[in-house]
Amino acid sequence: MHEVGVVMQVIQTVEEFAREHKVEQIDSLVLQIDELSSMIPRYIEAVYPAAADGTMLENTALKIEILPANAICQTCNKVFEVIKYNGVCPKCNGKNIELLGGKEFFIKEIVCY
Repeated sequence: MHEVGVVMQVIQTVEEFAREHKVEQIDSLVLQIDELSSMIPRYIEAVYPAAADGTMLENTALKIEILPANAICQTCNKVFEVIKYNGVCPKCNGKNIELLGGKEFFIKEIVCY
């Protein structure tokens, strides 16, 4: 489960940010995970409390936003959600698509007191 290492890196990054900006307390952390990311949201949620234990994020709320993976149809130029339409263009039923995004993982927001 590589989520443990990723969550630990996120916590380290947030703590460095907090120190640099003289933030003393963090209320919540918002992560954005795309549908096709290798990160599994429920695993992130499961390992977060243990990874945050003993850090300045120990009592923070973790919020995860799941973003849809989008593609563009090379036949008709329709942009659509890949998972929702099973990789088939809802406009022309084409399967010649280009993935526009969907594998990203971001720290979206750090909410401080």
